[in-house]
Amino acid sequence: MNGVYAYMKLLISPVDEKEAVEAVKGGADIIDVKNPKEGALGASFPWVIKRIKEVTPEPIEVSCTLGDLPNLPGAMSLAALGAATTDVDYIKAGLYGVKNKNEAVYLMQNVGKAARGYKPSIKIVATGYADAERVGAVNPLLVPEIARKAEADIVMIDTAVKDGKNLFTFLTVEQLKRFVHTAHDCGLKVGFAGSLKKEDLATIYALGTDIVGLRGAVCTFSDRVNGRIDRQKVRELVEIKKRLEKQIEIRV
Repeated sequence: MNGVYAYMKLLISPVDEKEAVEAVKGGADIIDVKNPKEGALGASFPWVIKRIKEVTPEPIEVSCTLGDLPNLPGAMSLAALGAATTDVDYIKAGLYGVKNKNEAVYLMQNVGKAARGYKPSIKIVATGYADAERVGAVNPLLVPEIARKAEADIVMIDTAVKDGKNLFTFLTVEQLKRFVHTAHDCGLKVGFAGSLKKEDLATIYALGTDIVGLRGAVCTFSDRVNGRIDRQKVRELVEIKKRLEKQIEIRV
């Protein structure tokens, strides 16, 4: 299959239970609770996460974001513990305030220890930023090594600044391909986000990506902050993904 995966999960990020229902009805694989008013990986409130968890049927998984994390391992371990108590399947941590690999590993080790101390099965997602240089964050291409050392489960790349530029503005397809191969060699799943549109799905899929994360692309007016998730827009992405999977099946 030349490194191309036959199945890629569609992660959709609602802000409340009404949007979560739209995402579920549209066919999302993972419901990822976030608060875009607080940043790229803005954290929501525990009661919102719990309500979304309640309206999300099995076997659809639920994740939540801890935020664009400062380099405060103690505070972030408490946040991770709080997130774990909402019974989500994944916790996403944005490596925003860490400047180097050692800081990032220590932060993620403590996030994972706190969350798994409460819920051993929870999956930990280490997220880097394609535009890390703009915010002084750690190099996103180091995230697979950081995640391996911190014993995380999944690595993602997003964009920190939401100004119309996307993942491919800052990283080449070849860089992303190497990122996927490195992560998979470490036993990690890979996700990409960062102002992606439906036109980007084919490229993302061809990289061998395990998870693709979107919000703006499925919101009214393509507005991630003020728009609302529309099930028809989600369904359109699901249909594109199914066509890509079918093409692989035919080739194989």
